[in-house]
Amino acid sequence: MAGILDLLSSDLGKTIISGVAGSTGNDTNKTSSVLTMALPVLMKAMQRNASTPQGAEGLMGAIQGKHDGRILDNLGGLFGGGVEDNVKQDGEKILGHVLGAKQHGVEKILGEKSGLDAGSVANILKVATPILMGVLGNQAKQQNVSSSNAIGDLLGGMLGGNSAEKEQSFLESILDADGDGSVIDDVAGMVLGNASKKGGLGGLLGGLFGGK
Repeated sequence: MAGILDLLSSDLGKTIISGVAGSTGNDTNKTSSVLTMALPVLMKAMQRNASTPQGAEGLMGAIQGKHDGRILDNLGGLFGGGVEDNVKQDGEKILGHVLGAKQHGVEKILGEKSGLDAGSVANILKVATPILMGVLGNQAKQQNVSSSNAIGDLLGGMLGGNSAEKEQSFLESILDADGDGSVIDDVAGMVLGNASKKGGLGGLLGGLFGGK
């Protein structure tokens, strides 16, 4: 199964990054940095939510219905005339549901690390989140995931499943952000300390944060 970071480095991922950057008026490289950090965080949060029967059923219903992957069929149309407000509103609702009270803290940390203000990060995530849901819906169809019991495995596979402990710790730390910024240095140190590892989430995130 393709991981979410593999997707971002693919032709489809490059189309998504450039489209999101253009539609939100942000630099492509900084948008790429935000998405590379944010999408695993969002998926980790979804995995957390899907650990309860109610959360799993809700996510399964979404990716079998509105978010079944059809948004990926016409990305040119989605970005071509400017992303419509209903897509952004949908993204905002998904973010609120997935991140809850952690949303602003997550946006603040992603902004600190990407060189964008939190408002720009929020705009990027509003556009990107419905696309991420479409990716999940598409993967669910390809993997024949039809039961809410299997949704956690699908998310785990796309996250890399056997991610190193520090990588998982990075995701958890961001999700535990309370918005006061105190976690930022800890998170940076955690990832930069793991930046020497080649490939994988830790290496990629470390590279984004200035690691070699």
